[in-house]
Amino acid sequence: MIELTRRHLLAGTAALAASPLVAGLSARAAAPPAGQQAPGFYRYKVGSIEVTVVTDGVSKFKFTDNHVGNKSRDDLNGALAAAYYEKDMMSTPYNPIVVNTGGKLVVIDTGTSEANYTRSKGAAGQFQTNLKAAGIDRNAIDIVLISHFHGDHINGLLTPDNKLAYPHAEIMVPAAEWKYFMDDGKMSRAPEGRMQDVFKGLRRVFDAIGRKVTQYEPNKEIIPGITSVATPGHTPGHNSHIIASGTSKVYVQADVTHVPFLFARHPGWHVFYDQDPIVAEATRRKVYDMLSAEKMMVQGFHYPFPALAHVEKTATGYQEIPAAWNPVI
Repeated sequence: MIELTRRHLLAGTAALAASPLVAGLSARAAAPPAGQQAPGFYRYKVGSIEVTVVTDGVSKFKFTDNHVGNKSRDDLNGALAAAYYEKDMMSTPYNPIVVNTGGKLVVIDTGTSEANYTRSKGAAGQFQTNLKAAGIDRNAIDIVLISHFHGDHINGLLTPDNKLAYPHAEIMVPAAEWKYFMDDGKMSRAPEGRMQDVFKGLRRVFDAIGRKVTQYEPNKEIIPGITSVATPGHTPGHNSHIIASGTSKVYVQADVTHVPFLFARHPGWHVFYDQDPIVAEATRRKVYDMLSAEKMMVQGFHYPFPALAHVEKTATGYQEIPAAWNPVI
C-alpha cells in the first residue's frame, strides 16, 4: 500500500510546476488578447442572386427623454431590459448590403462614412474596410441605390476628402425624396435643430457630387432582380426594396423600423427619427403584416448584424427571429 503524505504532495506539485511541459503551457497562456473583431461581412443567396451584408459598425449613445415621443424613459428602459440591452443606452447597428445580380454589382445604402471611423474610434464607419475584407472593390460597383436621405444612408457616398467613394457607379435615389429635400422652400421652413441639419447634411453630400443622380419611382423593377417599394413616414420619399430571384425573395426594409428589439416588437412607438410618425407607424404595420403573412425574410439596416431575420406577428406587435447562420453560401 502506498501512503501519500503532505511532504510527498508538496514535492510532486513543485516538480510538476518545474517541468518543461507546464512551463511551456504557462508561457503560451500569457499571450496578449487580440483586442479587435474580425472583419464583418456575411453572404447568402436569394435564388441566383448573391447578397453580402457588410457592417458599418454600431453607434452607442445615451438616449434623450424624447427618443420615443409617445413613451416614457421607463417604458423604453423596460423594453431594453427585456431584450438584454443596457439601461439608458441606445445601440444602433448599421448594415449596408452589396447585391450581385449576376449583371450588376449594387450597393444599397452606404453607411456613416469613412470619416466617421476616426470620429467614432472605429466603432462605426467600417463599411469600406469591411468591403475590402469581403473582396469587393469599390471601383467595381455599378450602382449605389439609396433608400432615403438620412446621413447614415448617404454620407458614405463621399470619401473623407469629399470625393466620390464609388467613382464608376450610377447613384439612384427615390424621386419623391429628391423632390421634397431639394425644394428650397421646404428647407427654409424646416424646424430649427435636427430637420435643418438633415437638409444641410444631404445638400452637402449631393452638392459634392454635382447632384448627378438618377431618380427612380416606387413599385417598379428598377434593376433586374430589385424592385422599389414606397414606404413613407420615416421620410416623405422613403423606399424599401425587394430582391427576388426564382421563388426566393428578401425584403430590404431600410428604416421601416429602427432597431427591431424596440420598434418591431412595439410598432406603435414613435421614434424621433420618423419625420411623420403616424404615417411611419401605418407603413410599419402594413409591411410587417405582409412579412409575417408571406413568411418573407427581412434585411434590416438597423438590425443586429448580419441583420437578416424572419418575422412573426404577436399579440402586441411583431417578433424578429434571426435567420439561421449558414456556413456555406
